[in-house]
Amino acid sequence: MSTLYTASNLEKVLKAGHIGVTSECGPPRGSDSEEVRKKGLLIKDYVDAINVTDNQTAMTRMSSLAACIHLKLIGIEPVLQMVTRDRNRVALQSDILGAASFDIPNMLCLSGDHQSFGDCAQGQNVHDLDSMQLVQTVRYMRDEGKFLGGDDIKRPPKIFVGAAANPFADPFEIRVPRLAKKIACGAEFIQTQCIYNLDKFKEWIKRANERGLTEKTFIMAGMTPMKSVGMAKYMKNRVPGMDVPDEIINRLASVPKDKQAQEGIDICVEHIQELKEIKGVSGFHIMAIEWEEKVPEIVERSGLYPRPKV
Repeated sequence: MSTLYTASNLEKVLKAGHIGVTSECGPPRGSDSEEVRKKGLLIKDYVDAINVTDNQTAMTRMSSLAACIHLKLIGIEPVLQMVTRDRNRVALQSDILGAASFDIPNMLCLSGDHQSFGDCAQGQNVHDLDSMQLVQTVRYMRDEGKFLGGDDIKRPPKIFVGAAANPFADPFEIRVPRLAKKIACGAEFIQTQCIYNLDKFKEWIKRANERGLTEKTFIMAGMTPMKSVGMAKYMKNRVPGMDVPDEIINRLASVPKDKQAQEGIDICVEHIQELKEIKGVSGFHIMAIEWEEKVPEIVERSGLYPRPKV
């Protein structure tokens, strides 16, 4: 059963050949929806869509779906992040339908950080499906109009389906084959881990280009501005799968403490300007963690504003 599919704004921007821009906001550790709206309004006019994280770092927060609805109600296009850590296939399909009932048009399929990192270390990881199977599930529900069990769906979801990629995790040799698997599962856009090692990222995207993968999906390069040399050292030494070259740390350390945040933004802008010229980079995902007020400056200075109307 084929369903009528209406493209999201993000999908239209990417398919029109423009450089896409997304950002994200983490829901609050409470039920005050004003926090979500405030973050969203700071960046609304500078991006094509806003990701809403799903209990990131396994810390209990307002549900991603609820926060997406709050953004949608004030005219902001959300990207629903959904992790397989907390739900089995019944709950995943149920939440996909819930999102579709509010016409949430984009979804990013993830595994999720391990429970031991969060505030409920004794909680059970579910992972009934993995992130690739979740991509397949959303595409199956959308394109075939059926549940995993085979029954027809009344009003199937219309969702632009994305996945994440980390060009820097070990072993590097499997990074591009893993990307190919996610694309084969149906990932229509990819958002990457934060990029600081430009040379390694360029090698990854070169290999993806050589395999024709960048013709099959839209790759959005992940960008996170550093607030300080302390943050840079923490990300280098304590965050798995992160690659922060010493030259970044040394550059931040070379300026006074009160100037480090601005230096971090300067580095982020320089990286975007360099990477937007690289074949295969379709856009940028700017993750200014609890620093959303800096997204407009980054987008403007990178030459990505105003956003296209499609």
